[in-house]
Amino acid sequence: MKEQRAFSLPGPVMFVAVLLLAALAVVLLNTDNGVPGILTIVVAVFVMAGFFIVQPNKAAVITLFGRYVGTERRNGWFWTNPLTVRKAISLRIRNFNSERLKVNDLSGNPIEIAAVIVWRVVDTARASFDVEDYANFVAIQSETALRHLASRFPYDDHRAGELSLRGNADEVAETLGSELASRLQHAGVEVLEARLSHLAYAPEIAGAMLQRQQAAAIVAARATIVAGAVGMVEEALKMIGEQNIVQLDEERKAQMVSNLLVVLTSERGTQPVVNAGSLY
Repeated sequence: MKEQRAFSLPGPVMFVAVLLLAALAVVLLNTDNGVPGILTIVVAVFVMAGFFIVQPNKAAVITLFGRYVGTERRNGWFWTNPLTVRKAISLRIRNFNSERLKVNDLSGNPIEIAAVIVWRVVDTARASFDVEDYANFVAIQSETALRHLASRFPYDDHRAGELSLRGNADEVAETLGSELASRLQHAGVEVLEARLSHLAYAPEIAGAMLQRQQAAAIVAARATIVAGAVGMVEEALKMIGEQNIVQLDEERKAQMVSNLLVVLTSERGTQPVVNAGSLY
């Protein structure tokens, strides 16, 4: 089912028509034309039942004898067939905050995840007739998409170049938004934004995973320190050789490299041993 525009007339114009009918009925009753006057009053009352108001950012879905005849999106006072049923539906932007779901990520680790979905109705016909309750449909499909998302990515990027829930927030949000858009189009709903609002390891493994993260951080820091120290040692040996400060054989070079690396990579300040007696 697809949304279409409903037939409606401006309310003020039809209100003037009702006033004219009422005046005609008074004239007929005063001229002893009782039956025509009563019929005119009945018609005026019948016409009055066709008035309806559309508030800002709302729409009126109109049906006639169980058949969808259109939607009025314009704001204001309107008149349509009095036999129709008018149902108001909101077009305003809404937020859906999902519950914290406990699921397994791509690596099988239990995690807690939640998201906030920003959405609105763009097709009132689908929202009204293709699903039972479009707001509930959004809630269920959002949680289903969130569970599926968690199973497609690991929590952390333990391998280089791997997308993760924690390390690639923008890519994850884009993936979630695309999946939600395909799921919710059947309900005439547009997804404006989808973002993770909560992400954490489940309590039973949070401590172990924290230790793992700390260990990974220590290893990464050590690798940076060693790389920097090797560069400094290489530069020092190059400068000694170019400036002919002292001639070192391979054994002394190896000893110098070892000492410099100890000094540069040590966590604590080293205590030098001064040799004042000979070159070696």
